[in-house]
Amino acid sequence: MDYADTLRRHRRLSILRMLAGAPGYSANESLIEDVLDKFRVTSTRDQVRTELGWLSDQGFVSVEDIGGLMIATITQNGADVATGKRVHPDIEKPAPPRR
Repeated sequence: MDYADTLRRHRRLSILRMLAGAPGYSANESLIEDVLDKFRVTSTRDQVRTELGWLSDQGFVSVEDIGGLMIATITQNGADVATGKRVHPDIEKPAPPRR
């Protein structure tokens, strides 16, 4: 697996984890981009949009377009991936919680 694939897997997990902790389990693409940058998973708006589309196709988020802005809401399946209860080969598995 190359660096780009590893980064993509981490970006997807970071999006799911961010949405799992967001108020209403939802956020717009601009906020997601900002949070990814703070997580040090630097991403362009196009990359965020691409991953939201992919996550939606997999059933991990639902996406709504409001005035040209993508709004993503995590699904139960996505929350299960974010917490490690469910595994997907194209999303990084979260590390166990530290004690």
